[in-house]
Amino acid sequence: MPRKTEKPRTFLVHAGADDRPNPDTQRMNAPRILGFTCEDIRFPTSDSLDGSDAMHQDPDYSAAYVVLRTDHEGLEGHGLTFTIGRGNDVVRDACALLAAMCVGRSLNDITSDFAGFWRELTSDSQLRWLGPEKGVIHIATAAVINAIWDLWAKHAGKPLWKLVCDLEPEEVLSLIDWRYLSDAMTKDEALVILRENKRTMPEREAALLKTGYPAYTTSAGWLGYDDDKIRRLCREGMAASWSHFKIKVGADLEDDRRRCRIVREEIGPERTLMVDANQRWDVDEAIHWMRELAEFRPLWIEEPTSPDDVLGHAAIAKSLAPLGIGVATGEQCQNRVVFKQLLQARAIAFCQIDSCRLGGPNEILAVLLLAKKFGVPVCPHAGGVGLCEYVAHLIFIDALYVAGTCEGRVAEFVDHLHEHFVDPCVVVDARYQAPTAPGYSITMKPASLEAYRFPDGEVWRARARPT
Repeated sequence: MPRKTEKPRTFLVHAGADDRPNPDTQRMNAPRILGFTCEDIRFPTSDSLDGSDAMHQDPDYSAAYVVLRTDHEGLEGHGLTFTIGRGNDVVRDACALLAAMCVGRSLNDITSDFAGFWRELTSDSQLRWLGPEKGVIHIATAAVINAIWDLWAKHAGKPLWKLVCDLEPEEVLSLIDWRYLSDAMTKDEALVILRENKRTMPEREAALLKTGYPAYTTSAGWLGYDDDKIRRLCREGMAASWSHFKIKVGADLEDDRRRCRIVREEIGPERTLMVDANQRWDVDEAIHWMRELAEFRPLWIEEPTSPDDVLGHAAIAKSLAPLGIGVATGEQCQNRVVFKQLLQARAIAFCQIDSCRLGGPNEILAVLLLAKKFGVPVCPHAGGVGLCEYVAHLIFIDALYVAGTCEGRVAEFVDHLHEHFVDPCVVVDARYQAPTAPGYSITMKPASLEAYRFPDGEVWRARARPT
Protein backbone atom coordinates (compact mmCIF):
# COMPACT_ATOMS: atom_id res chain seq x y z
CA MET A 1 0.00 0.00 0.00
CA PRO A 2 1.36 3.45 -0.85
CA ARG A 3 2.15 5.77 1.97
CA LYS A 4 -0.51 8.45 2.45
CA THR A 5 0.68 11.81 1.27
CA GLU A 6 -0.63 15.18 0.17
CA LYS A 7 -2.29 15.46 -3.23
CA PRO A 8 0.50 15.56 -5.84
CA ARG A 9 1.48 18.80 -7.43
CA THR A 10 2.18 18.70 -11.14
CA PHE A 11 3.68 22.05 -12.02
CA LEU A 12 2.71 23.68 -15.31
CA VAL A 13 4.24 27.13 -15.68
CA HIS A 14 4.20 29.48 -18.67
CA ALA A 15 5.89 32.80 -19.27
CA GLY A 16 2.63 34.47 -20.26
CA ALA A 17 -0.17 34.65 -22.82
CA ASP A 18 1.87 36.88 -25.13
CA ASP A 19 4.52 34.19 -25.41
CA ARG A 20 2.43 31.78 -27.47
CA PRO A 21 4.43 30.13 -30.26
CA ASN A 22 4.80 32.22 -33.41
CA PRO A 23 5.59 30.16 -36.54
CA ASP A 24 7.76 32.90 -38.05
CA THR A 25 9.76 33.24 -34.83
CA GLN A 26 10.23 29.49 -34.68
CA ARG A 27 11.90 29.46 -38.06
CA MET A 28 14.18 32.42 -37.39
CA ASN A 29 15.22 32.08 -33.76
CA ALA A 30 16.64 29.52 -31.40
CA PRO A 31 14.08 28.01 -29.04
CA ARG A 32 13.06 29.93 -25.96
CA ILE A 33 11.84 28.19 -22.81
CA LEU A 34 8.26 29.20 -22.06
CA GLY A 35 7.31 26.88 -19.24
CA PHE A 36 7.82 23.56 -17.53
CA THR A 37 6.19 20.64 -15.77
CA CYS A 38 7.58 18.66 -12.84
CA GLU A 39 6.09 15.31 -11.89
CA ASP A 40 6.52 12.59 -9.26
CA ILE A 41 6.86 9.23 -11.04
CA ARG A 42 7.29 6.02 -9.02
CA PHE A 43 7.56 2.32 -9.84
CA PRO A 44 6.72 -0.32 -7.17
CA THR A 45 9.98 -2.26 -7.57
CA SER A 46 10.00 -3.17 -3.88
CA ASP A 47 7.41 -5.84 -4.71
CA SER A 48 10.11 -8.01 -6.29
CA LEU A 49 13.03 -6.64 -4.21
CA ASP A 50 14.70 -5.33 -7.38
CA GLY A 51 17.34 -2.86 -6.26
CA SER A 52 17.56 -4.18 -2.70
CA ASP A 53 20.87 -3.89 -0.86
CA ALA A 54 22.26 -3.84 2.67
CA MET A 55 21.24 -0.21 3.25
CA HIS A 56 18.11 0.07 1.10
CA GLN A 57 15.93 -3.00 1.61
CA ASP A 58 12.73 -1.94 -0.19
CA PRO A 59 13.38 0.64 -2.93
CA ASP A 60 10.61 1.88 -5.19
CA TYR A 61 12.58 3.23 -8.15
CA SER A 62 11.36 6.76 -8.80
CA ALA A 63 11.99 9.83 -10.92
CA ALA A 64 11.42 13.53 -10.36
CA TYR A 65 10.62 14.28 -13.99
CA VAL A 66 11.05 17.68 -15.64
CA VAL A 67 9.84 18.84 -19.05
CA LEU A 68 10.95 22.23 -20.42
CA ARG A 69 8.50 23.54 -23.01
CA THR A 70 9.60 25.92 -25.76
CA ASP A 71 8.21 28.23 -28.44
CA HIS A 72 9.15 25.66 -31.09
CA GLU A 73 6.19 23.36 -31.61
CA GLY A 74 6.97 19.81 -30.51
CA LEU A 75 10.43 20.69 -29.15
CA GLU A 76 10.86 19.94 -25.45
CA GLY A 77 13.69 19.16 -23.09
CA HIS A 78 13.16 16.17 -20.81
CA GLY A 79 15.21 15.43 -17.70
CA LEU A 80 14.90 13.40 -14.55
CA THR A 81 16.68 12.67 -11.34
CA PHE A 82 16.53 9.31 -9.61
CA THR A 83 15.30 8.50 -6.09
CA ILE A 84 14.00 5.32 -4.46
CA GLY A 85 10.52 6.35 -3.30
CA ARG A 86 9.53 8.46 -0.30
CA GLY A 87 10.80 12.00 -0.69
CA ASN A 88 10.53 11.98 -4.47
CA ASP A 89 7.88 14.68 -4.11
CA VAL A 90 10.36 16.83 -2.19
CA VAL A 91 12.83 16.56 -5.07
CA ARG A 92 10.08 17.34 -7.57
CA ASP A 93 9.28 20.55 -5.70
CA ALA A 94 12.98 21.50 -5.69
CA CYS A 95 13.08 20.89 -9.44
CA ALA A 96 10.25 23.38 -9.86
CA LEU A 97 12.16 26.08 -7.97
CA LEU A 98 15.15 25.64 -10.29
CA ALA A 99 13.19 25.14 -13.53
CA ALA A 100 11.48 28.49 -12.92
CA MET A 101 14.89 30.12 -13.40
CA CYS A 102 14.95 28.81 -17.00
CA VAL A 103 11.64 30.33 -18.09
CA GLY A 104 11.99 33.16 -20.60
CA ARG A 105 15.55 32.26 -21.60
CA SER A 106 16.61 31.21 -25.07
CA LEU A 107 18.60 28.03 -25.52
CA ASN A 108 21.39 30.04 -27.15
CA ASP A 109 21.63 32.35 -24.14
CA ILE A 110 22.15 29.33 -21.89
CA THR A 111 24.53 27.27 -24.02
CA SER A 112 26.70 30.19 -25.15
CA ASP A 113 27.78 30.58 -21.50
CA PHE A 114 26.74 27.24 -20.07
CA ALA A 115 29.27 27.34 -17.22
CA GLY A 116 27.96 30.75 -16.24
CA PHE A 117 24.37 29.53 -16.29
CA TRP A 118 25.31 26.41 -14.31
CA ARG A 119 26.95 28.57 -11.67
CA GLU A 120 23.94 30.87 -11.60
CA LEU A 121 21.62 27.91 -11.05
CA THR A 122 23.80 26.46 -8.27
CA SER A 123 24.55 29.82 -6.66
CA ASP A 124 21.11 31.29 -6.11
CA SER A 125 21.70 33.30 -2.96
CA GLN A 126 18.91 31.56 -1.03
CA LEU A 127 18.58 28.10 -2.60
CA ARG A 128 22.34 27.55 -2.32
CA TRP A 129 21.94 27.48 1.45
CA LEU A 130 20.04 24.20 1.08
CA GLY A 131 23.16 22.56 -0.40
CA PRO A 132 25.47 23.97 -1.37
CA GLU A 133 25.88 21.72 -4.42
CA LYS A 134 24.70 18.62 -2.57
CA GLY A 135 21.61 16.85 -1.34
CA VAL A 136 18.10 17.38 -2.65
CA ILE A 137 18.89 20.72 -4.25
CA HIS A 138 21.78 19.29 -6.27
CA ILE A 139 20.01 16.20 -7.57
CA ALA A 140 17.17 18.54 -8.56
CA THR A 141 19.79 20.63 -10.37
CA ALA A 142 20.74 17.49 -12.30
CA ALA A 143 17.16 17.01 -13.52
CA VAL A 144 16.93 20.58 -14.82
CA ILE A 145 20.42 20.64 -16.36
CA ASN A 146 19.81 17.25 -17.96
CA ALA A 147 16.59 18.62 -19.47
CA ILE A 148 18.50 21.56 -20.97
CA TRP A 149 21.05 19.19 -22.50
CA ASP A 150 18.24 17.06 -23.91
CA LEU A 151 16.71 20.18 -25.44
CA TRP A 152 20.06 21.28 -26.90
CA ALA A 153 20.77 17.88 -28.43
CA LYS A 154 17.27 17.56 -29.89
CA HIS A 155 17.50 21.05 -31.38
CA ALA A 156 20.89 20.14 -32.87
CA GLY A 157 19.48 16.87 -34.26
CA LYS A 158 22.18 14.80 -32.53
CA PRO A 159 22.43 12.32 -29.67
CA LEU A 160 24.04 14.09 -26.73
CA TRP A 161 27.32 12.16 -26.92
CA LYS A 162 27.76 13.20 -30.54
CA LEU A 163 26.86 16.82 -29.75
CA VAL A 164 29.68 16.96 -27.20
CA CYS A 165 32.19 15.09 -29.34
CA ASP A 166 31.58 17.48 -32.24
CA LEU A 167 32.45 20.51 -30.06
CA GLU A 168 35.92 21.99 -30.19
CA PRO A 169 38.10 21.52 -27.08
CA GLU A 170 37.74 25.18 -26.10
CA GLU A 171 33.97 24.85 -26.33
CA VAL A 172 34.00 21.79 -24.05
CA LEU A 173 36.06 23.68 -21.48
CA SER A 174 33.52 26.51 -21.55
CA LEU A 175 30.83 24.13 -20.31
CA ILE A 176 32.54 23.53 -16.95
CA ASP A 177 32.45 25.62 -13.78
CA TRP A 178 36.10 25.38 -12.71
CA ARG A 179 35.58 26.89 -9.27
CA TYR A 180 37.24 24.80 -6.52
CA LEU A 181 39.23 22.66 -8.98
CA SER A 182 42.34 24.64 -9.90
CA ASP A 183 44.48 23.15 -7.10
CA ALA A 184 44.03 19.72 -8.71
CA MET A 185 43.81 20.55 -12.41
CA THR A 186 44.15 23.66 -14.55
CA LYS A 187 42.25 24.54 -17.67
CA ASP A 188 45.48 24.33 -19.65
CA GLU A 189 46.01 20.73 -18.51
CA ALA A 190 42.46 19.86 -19.51
CA LEU A 191 42.90 21.54 -22.88
CA VAL A 192 45.93 19.36 -23.67
CA ILE A 193 43.88 16.21 -22.97
CA LEU A 194 40.95 17.34 -25.10
CA ARG A 195 43.07 18.51 -28.03
CA GLU A 196 44.98 15.24 -28.20
CA ASN A 197 41.85 13.14 -28.15
CA LYS A 198 40.07 15.39 -30.63
CA ARG A 199 42.91 14.85 -33.08
CA THR A 200 42.59 11.05 -33.01
CA MET A 201 38.82 10.85 -32.48
CA PRO A 202 37.54 9.98 -35.99
CA GLU A 203 39.23 6.59 -36.29
CA ARG A 204 38.55 5.68 -32.65
CA GLU A 205 34.91 6.68 -33.02
CA ALA A 206 34.45 4.41 -36.01
CA ALA A 207 35.98 1.50 -34.11
CA LEU A 208 33.98 2.07 -30.91
CA LEU A 209 30.70 2.34 -32.81
CA LYS A 210 31.38 -1.14 -34.20
CA THR A 211 32.39 -2.81 -30.94
CA GLY A 212 30.27 -0.97 -28.37
CA TYR A 213 31.33 -0.14 -24.79
CA PRO A 214 31.87 -2.96 -22.23
CA ALA A 215 29.25 -3.34 -19.50
CA TYR A 216 28.70 -5.33 -16.32
CA THR A 217 25.46 -6.60 -14.79
CA THR A 218 24.04 -6.17 -11.31
CA SER A 219 20.74 -7.85 -12.17
CA ALA A 220 21.77 -11.17 -10.58
CA GLY A 221 23.02 -9.75 -7.32
CA TRP A 222 20.30 -7.93 -5.40
CA LEU A 223 20.42 -8.72 -1.70
CA GLY A 224 16.81 -9.85 -1.46
CA TYR A 225 17.14 -12.58 -4.10
CA ASP A 226 17.19 -16.23 -2.96
CA ASP A 227 20.00 -18.61 -3.89
CA ASP A 228 18.13 -20.35 -6.70
CA LYS A 229 17.32 -17.05 -8.34
CA ILE A 230 20.96 -15.94 -8.10
CA ARG A 231 22.11 -19.16 -9.75
CA ARG A 232 19.52 -18.90 -12.50
CA LEU A 233 20.34 -15.27 -13.24
CA CYS A 234 24.08 -15.96 -13.31
CA ARG A 235 23.53 -18.73 -15.86
CA GLU A 236 21.26 -16.52 -17.94
CA GLY A 237 23.84 -13.74 -17.74
CA MET A 238 26.64 -15.96 -19.01
CA ALA A 239 24.42 -17.19 -21.84
CA ALA A 240 23.93 -13.53 -22.79
CA SER A 241 27.73 -12.92 -22.94
CA TRP A 242 28.16 -11.20 -19.56
CA SER A 243 31.65 -11.56 -18.10
CA HIS A 244 31.41 -9.09 -15.17
CA PHE A 245 28.91 -9.67 -12.34
CA LYS A 246 28.26 -7.49 -9.28
CA ILE A 247 26.45 -8.53 -6.11
CA LYS A 248 25.34 -6.70 -3.00
CA VAL A 249 26.99 -7.45 0.35
CA GLY A 250 27.21 -6.00 3.84
CA ALA A 251 24.26 -7.26 5.89
CA ASP A 252 25.70 -10.53 7.23
CA LEU A 253 29.21 -11.87 6.71
CA GLU A 254 28.32 -15.57 6.55
CA ASP A 255 25.47 -14.81 4.18
CA ASP A 256 27.91 -12.85 2.00
CA ARG A 257 30.32 -15.78 2.00
CA ARG A 258 27.58 -18.10 0.83
CA ARG A 259 26.33 -15.77 -1.89
CA CYS A 260 29.84 -14.94 -3.16
CA ARG A 261 30.60 -18.67 -3.27
CA ILE A 262 27.43 -19.30 -5.28
CA VAL A 263 28.27 -16.60 -7.81
CA ARG A 264 31.91 -17.69 -8.13
CA GLU A 265 30.80 -21.31 -8.61
CA GLU A 266 28.39 -20.27 -11.34
CA ILE A 267 30.57 -17.80 -13.26
CA GLY A 268 33.84 -19.73 -12.84
CA PRO A 269 37.34 -18.40 -12.17
CA GLU A 270 37.78 -16.60 -15.50
CA ARG A 271 34.91 -14.11 -15.12
CA THR A 272 34.97 -11.03 -12.91
CA LEU A 273 33.13 -10.53 -9.62
CA MET A 274 32.56 -7.15 -7.94
CA VAL A 275 30.86 -6.50 -4.58
CA ASP A 276 28.93 -3.49 -3.31
CA ALA A 277 28.26 -2.66 0.37
CA ASN A 278 26.22 0.53 -0.23
CA GLN A 279 27.90 2.46 2.64
CA ARG A 280 27.07 -0.14 5.28
CA TRP A 281 30.38 -0.33 7.19
CA ASP A 282 32.72 1.65 9.39
CA VAL A 283 36.29 1.84 8.08
CA ASP A 284 37.82 -0.94 10.20
CA GLU A 285 34.76 -3.11 9.66
CA ALA A 286 35.09 -2.69 5.88
CA ILE A 287 38.72 -3.77 5.96
CA HIS A 288 37.95 -6.83 8.10
CA TRP A 289 34.90 -7.83 6.06
CA MET A 290 36.72 -7.61 2.73
CA ARG A 291 39.69 -9.60 4.02
CA GLU A 292 37.17 -12.34 4.75
CA LEU A 293 35.76 -12.12 1.21
CA ALA A 294 39.13 -11.86 -0.53
CA GLU A 295 39.14 -15.58 -1.36
CA PHE A 296 36.44 -14.92 -3.95
CA ARG A 297 38.74 -12.47 -5.78
CA PRO A 298 36.48 -9.44 -6.13
CA LEU A 299 37.78 -6.76 -8.49
CA TRP A 300 36.42 -4.03 -6.25
CA ILE A 301 34.46 -3.19 -3.13
CA GLU A 302 31.98 -0.47 -3.94
CA GLU A 303 30.84 2.16 -1.40
CA PRO A 304 32.45 0.41 1.60
CA THR A 305 31.73 3.31 3.98
CA SER A 306 30.20 6.80 4.11
CA PRO A 307 30.41 8.44 0.67
CA ASP A 308 31.66 11.63 2.34
CA ASP A 309 34.57 9.98 4.17
CA VAL A 310 37.53 10.67 1.89
CA LEU A 311 40.17 9.65 4.43
CA GLY A 312 38.20 6.53 5.33
CA HIS A 313 38.16 5.47 1.70
CA ALA A 314 41.90 6.12 1.52
CA ALA A 315 42.55 3.91 4.54
CA ILE A 316 40.44 1.10 3.12
CA ALA A 317 42.14 1.39 -0.27
CA LYS A 318 45.61 1.19 1.29
CA SER A 319 44.70 -1.86 3.36
CA LEU A 320 43.04 -3.79 0.52
CA ALA A 321 45.53 -3.02 -2.23
CA PRO A 322 47.85 -5.93 -1.29
CA LEU A 323 44.85 -8.26 -1.73
CA GLY A 324 44.23 -7.00 -5.26
CA ILE A 325 40.90 -5.43 -4.29
CA GLY A 326 40.25 -1.88 -5.47
CA VAL A 327 37.86 0.64 -3.92
CA ALA A 328 35.09 2.06 -6.09
CA THR A 329 32.72 4.86 -5.21
CA GLY A 330 30.73 7.74 -6.66
CA GLU A 331 27.09 6.67 -6.75
CA GLN A 332 26.37 9.09 -3.90
CA CYS A 333 29.41 11.33 -4.23
CA GLN A 334 27.93 14.78 -3.81
CA ASN A 335 29.88 16.89 -6.27
CA ARG A 336 33.11 17.41 -8.21
CA VAL A 337 34.88 18.69 -5.07
CA VAL A 338 34.48 15.39 -3.20
CA PHE A 339 35.59 13.51 -6.31
CA LYS A 340 38.61 15.79 -6.49
CA GLN A 341 39.59 14.87 -2.93
CA LEU A 342 39.04 11.14 -3.47
CA LEU A 343 41.37 11.30 -6.46
CA GLN A 344 43.95 13.47 -4.73
CA ALA A 345 44.01 11.11 -1.74
CA ARG A 346 44.36 8.02 -3.97
CA ALA A 347 41.26 6.77 -2.17
CA ILE A 348 39.58 5.11 -5.18
CA ALA A 349 40.76 2.76 -7.89
CA PHE A 350 37.53 3.15 -9.88
CA CYS A 351 35.60 6.40 -10.33
CA GLN A 352 31.84 5.87 -10.45
CA ILE A 353 30.13 8.96 -11.81
CA ASP A 354 26.35 9.14 -11.43
CA SER A 355 24.16 10.93 -13.97
CA CYS A 356 21.84 12.43 -11.34
CA ARG A 357 23.96 12.82 -8.21
CA LEU A 358 26.27 15.27 -10.00
CA GLY A 359 24.85 18.41 -11.58
CA GLY A 360 24.46 17.13 -15.11
CA PRO A 361 26.99 16.70 -17.94
CA ASN A 362 28.74 19.99 -17.11
CA GLU A 363 29.93 18.73 -13.74
CA ILE A 364 30.43 15.19 -15.01
CA LEU A 365 32.86 16.49 -17.65
CA ALA A 366 34.93 18.03 -14.85
CA VAL A 367 35.11 14.70 -13.01
CA LEU A 368 35.99 12.81 -16.19
CA LEU A 369 38.92 15.16 -16.75
CA LEU A 370 40.08 14.87 -13.14
CA ALA A 371 39.94 11.09 -13.34
CA LYS A 372 41.96 11.16 -16.54
CA LYS A 373 44.67 13.28 -14.93
CA PHE A 374 44.91 11.00 -11.89
CA GLY A 375 44.89 7.83 -13.98
CA VAL A 376 41.71 6.38 -12.48
CA PRO A 377 39.28 4.60 -14.84
CA VAL A 378 35.69 5.81 -14.90
CA CYS A 379 33.17 2.98 -14.43
CA PRO A 380 29.78 4.70 -14.18
CA HIS A 381 26.98 3.79 -11.81
CA ALA A 382 23.72 3.08 -13.59
CA GLY A 383 20.46 1.16 -13.15
CA GLY A 384 17.59 2.86 -11.36
CA VAL A 385 15.21 4.77 -13.61
CA GLY A 386 16.87 6.16 -16.72
CA LEU A 387 20.45 5.98 -15.45
CA CYS A 388 21.46 3.44 -18.09
CA GLU A 389 19.88 5.65 -20.75
CA TYR A 390 21.98 8.60 -19.53
CA VAL A 391 25.15 6.54 -19.10
CA ALA A 392 25.01 5.29 -22.68
CA HIS A 393 25.95 8.85 -23.71
CA LEU A 394 28.48 9.60 -20.97
CA ILE A 395 30.64 6.53 -21.57
CA PHE A 396 31.08 7.39 -25.25
CA ILE A 397 32.06 10.96 -24.34
CA ASP A 398 34.66 9.64 -21.91
CA ALA A 399 36.06 7.01 -24.26
CA LEU A 400 36.26 9.34 -27.25
CA TYR A 401 37.04 12.78 -25.83
CA VAL A 402 38.57 12.40 -22.35
CA ALA A 403 40.01 8.99 -21.48
CA GLY A 404 40.71 8.21 -25.13
CA THR A 405 39.89 4.53 -24.55
CA CYS A 406 37.44 2.13 -22.95
CA GLU A 407 40.18 -0.31 -21.95
CA GLY A 408 40.06 -1.15 -18.26
CA ARG A 409 36.59 0.37 -18.01
CA VAL A 410 33.18 -1.19 -17.61
CA ALA A 411 29.80 0.51 -17.16
CA GLU A 412 26.95 -0.81 -15.04
CA PHE A 413 23.81 -2.17 -16.65
CA VAL A 414 20.64 -3.24 -14.88
CA ASP A 415 17.78 -4.64 -16.90
CA HIS A 416 14.90 -2.77 -15.26
CA LEU A 417 12.29 -0.27 -16.53
CA HIS A 418 13.80 0.45 -19.96
CA GLU A 419 10.44 -0.28 -21.58
CA HIS A 420 9.13 3.05 -20.29
CA PHE A 421 11.50 5.14 -22.48
CA VAL A 422 10.97 6.25 -26.05
CA ASP A 423 14.65 5.63 -26.90
CA PRO A 424 15.90 3.03 -24.40
CA CYS A 425 19.55 2.09 -24.14
CA VAL A 426 20.69 -0.81 -26.28
CA VAL A 427 23.07 -3.47 -24.94
CA VAL A 428 24.26 -6.23 -27.28
CA ASP A 429 26.58 -9.02 -26.14
CA ALA A 430 27.22 -7.18 -22.86
CA ARG A 431 28.27 -3.96 -24.62
CA TYR A 432 26.45 -0.64 -24.71
CA GLN A 433 25.69 0.57 -28.22
CA ALA A 434 25.97 4.27 -29.01
CA PRO A 435 22.60 6.06 -28.91
CA THR A 436 21.43 7.29 -32.31
CA ALA A 437 18.30 9.36 -31.62
CA PRO A 438 18.63 13.13 -31.01
CA GLY A 439 18.58 14.09 -27.32
CA TYR A 440 19.65 12.53 -24.03
CA SER A 441 17.48 9.37 -24.38
CA ILE A 442 15.41 10.19 -21.30
CA THR A 443 11.99 10.99 -22.78
CA MET A 444 9.48 8.68 -21.14
CA LYS A 445 6.38 7.35 -22.84
CA PRO A 446 3.24 9.40 -22.05
CA ALA A 447 1.37 6.25 -21.03
CA SER A 448 4.07 5.39 -18.47
CA LEU A 449 4.04 8.90 -17.01
CA GLU A 450 0.28 8.73 -16.70
CA ALA A 451 0.16 5.25 -15.16
CA TYR A 452 2.99 5.66 -12.62
CA ARG A 453 2.37 9.25 -11.45
CA PHE A 454 2.28 9.14 -7.65
CA PRO A 455 -0.17 8.74 -6.00
CA ASP A 456 -2.96 9.30 -8.54
CA GLY A 457 -1.71 7.26 -11.52
CA GLU A 458 -3.64 4.10 -12.32
CA VAL A 459 -0.93 1.78 -10.92
CA TRP A 460 -0.98 3.54 -7.54
CA ARG A 461 -4.76 4.00 -7.46
CA ALA A 462 -5.18 0.25 -8.04
CA ARG A 463 -2.86 -0.54 -5.14
CA ALA A 464 -4.91 1.69 -2.85
CA ARG A 465 -8.17 -0.09 -3.62
CA PRO A 466 -9.47 -2.73 -1.17
CA THR A 467 -8.79 -6.27 -2.38
